[in-house]
Amino acid sequence: MSQVKSISGRGIPLVGNDIDTDRIIPARFLRCVTFDGLGAQVFADDRPQTQGQHPFDQPYYQGAEILVVNRNFGCGSSREHAPQAIAKWGIKALVGESFAEIFFGNCIAMGIPCVTAKPTDVQRLQEWLAAHPQTAIVLDLEAMHIQFGDSSIPVMMNEGSRNMFLSGTWDACGQLIAQADPIQQIAARLPYVGWSRSVASALSSQI
Repeated sequence: MSQVKSISGRGIPLVGNDIDTDRIIPARFLRCVTFDGLGAQVFADDRPQTQGQHPFDQPYYQGAEILVVNRNFGCGSSREHAPQAIAKWGIKALVGESFAEIFFGNCIAMGIPCVTAKPTDVQRLQEWLAAHPQTAIVLDLEAMHIQFGDSSIPVMMNEGSRNMFLSGTWDACGQLIAQADPIQQIAARLPYVGWSRSVASALSSQI
């Protein structure tokens, strides 16, 4: 299990409300077989419209690991490709005013904490990042605050999700793999598992 108690790295401010998953990763990129390469296409339609001024194009934000957004980030369709594209670009945590529920759940399942803060605090952090793009900030999930320079702001996350990160139980697939032997032992004792296999074998022999 991989515990996530704090994340340290440079931040990138992305100002705007209701940024949906269609903008995060346009629909034409959903045809990919794997998520590899999606990082280069994050905000593929937004970025050309800014003539190189989009935060994800700015050279001083390259390598940033904490994305700071505003209200209702990740709304729209439920595509997992959106958080995957953000993660492939290099983002390891998000701070915002609020997140769409399915987007939030997809991020948690990937091990990406999404914490919220008051709008005034988010704006303050975004302005600080614009002035100090090369200075690292720290998101502390134990103390539930984010430290930047000589300042800090409180952040929030529901206790269930927070405890999953602190205990390392956010990775559902990892937990299943770690418990493979006990799962197989229990399955071997279940009479209907053997019955279903014999029925399937009998049916296949008749085809």
